[in-house]
Amino acid sequence: MHACTTTTRRAAAALTAAIALVAVPATAATAAETAPAGATTAVNASSAGVDYTTWKQDVAAVVAEARPWIEARTASAGTEKQAIVLDIDNTALETYFHPFWNTPAVADVRDLARYADSRGVAVFFVTARPGFLSSFTDSSLKQAGYPVDGLYTTELVDLFQVSAYKTEKRAEIEAKGYKIIANIGNSDSDFVGGHAERAFKLPDYNGQLV
Repeated sequence: MHACTTTTRRAAAALTAAIALVAVPATAATAAETAPAGATTAVNASSAGVDYTTWKQDVAAVVAEARPWIEARTASAGTEKQAIVLDIDNTALETYFHPFWNTPAVADVRDLARYADSRGVAVFFVTARPGFLSSFTDSSLKQAGYPVDGLYTTELVDLFQVSAYKTEKRAEIEAKGYKIIANIGNSDSDFVGGHAERAFKLPDYNGQLV
């Protein structure tokens, strides 16, 4: 029941964020543009339910588990094509704490993705964001410092079956000859169906960070 509710909330959040993005003037200034790196002044009022510092610490703890796994797997890769799969909102980008149109990277996750890339691992993103935001999302990820080997976004129908959609996309990546050595996300819908050797779940605090 919780997984279904969370999936529905993530779908609604992705659609709401997309609509909000379209409504924002291109010239809008934000606190995140002028605040020092890591400053909590960019935190939205809506983020009051989750402590930013605690979240960052909890994310770092998960990344600390993922890095040695990636190091070990890449050391024995041989000719195997390896990949990692990342969710975007509140996994790769700090969407909950910053404006959608000016969202910085989750630094520890970005560093992990860069590390994987340096070890010859392809970095794919599978997100519930709608397809019409593909170019914007690709640009946001690259501006935030991520290597991007592939980006998968949703069609309208996928927003109502996010778990199945994400499972299907991981299967597509495998069909291209990749072994997904790590799948990183913050919701149960990121992991349903398998198609990854290891899953690393970032905190969502009972669905507050959808």
